[in-house]
Amino acid sequence: MRTSLNRRAVPVNSMRQHAKATGVIPAQRSRAADLAAYRGAVADLLAEAEGLIAGGRIRALRTLLAGRLAGGDFGAVLSVVPGGAAAAVEGLSREVGGCDGGDGRAAGMSAVIRIYLLAQIDAMWWGEAAGFESDEDLLSAGELVDVEVLRRGGHVGFRYRRQAQTAAGRAVRFAERRAWPDRAPRTAGLRFSRARPEVVALLNQLAAGFAASGPPGTPPLWVTSLARSVAHQHRLRGLGYAALLPSAHCSGYAADIEILWYRRYGADLALRSLLLERQAVGEVSVIDEGQAWHVCVSPAAVPGLRRAFQAGLGG
Repeated sequence: MRTSLNRRAVPVNSMRQHAKATGVIPAQRSRAADLAAYRGAVADLLAEAEGLIAGGRIRALRTLLAGRLAGGDFGAVLSVVPGGAAAAVEGLSREVGGCDGGDGRAAGMSAVIRIYLLAQIDAMWWGEAAGFESDEDLLSAGELVDVEVLRRGGHVGFRYRRQAQTAAGRAVRFAERRAWPDRAPRTAGLRFSRARPEVVALLNQLAAGFAASGPPGTPPLWVTSLARSVAHQHRLRGLGYAALLPSAHCSGYAADIEILWYRRYGADLALRSLLLERQAVGEVSVIDEGQAWHVCVSPAAVPGLRRAFQAGLGG
């Protein structure tokens, strides 16, 4: 069953209902300047919050977040996410509470705040899109394509690996990592090899750009996550990952790209620059999650990427 990823029910107008019917839900248009100001406001807020986190002043941190997120440069994004700014603040408060180990010095709390706030851009764009509730919903979704099939047909320019599904497979993977620890990124692999055509087109373009701009000998672009079900997102949260809901992964409009592994090739900065260039022109929003970067396709980029995908298939 497909479900809305809204935090709570919100009214929609006929234009948005028509957009849902056509498969693209361009939430209220956001100017590039608004998004740049929002990202700058997030950076400024984090600089102020880190002192409170280091001092264990979690109550003061909550007060700071509630006050600062109520308006200003945050309003361009938070006022139009599902549920509005109040729901965003409430969700962030829960995330902060979840990573407070009790001593007020929860490791990674600053990263949790940053990732949550930047993910609200995804929520503004795709928070009202229907999500793949179960694994079965995702696997049967007609709007997704099977990347494995595309790869066998020569239509995939990036690399990935599937998760090992058996004990024997996991044992082989473990032995490979011990024998060749740096041959591939340290990632479990894709649970689902399905993605929206627009995401495949974006990743192929990024792979081509990375191949042209990276130092000689750099391996191809490596993708660590594509579409996910809401059920799988909950599983990841249970394992301690920063798997937020709503998530553009669960509507198929996001992917994660390995970054850290490319340092050994001197290529990580080239890849970061490539992703930030795409963000600067409004095609994507990116989030630095450490080992990997989260990449979400903007509604404005969808038509062009859809055409690029069809052209890549010879259509």
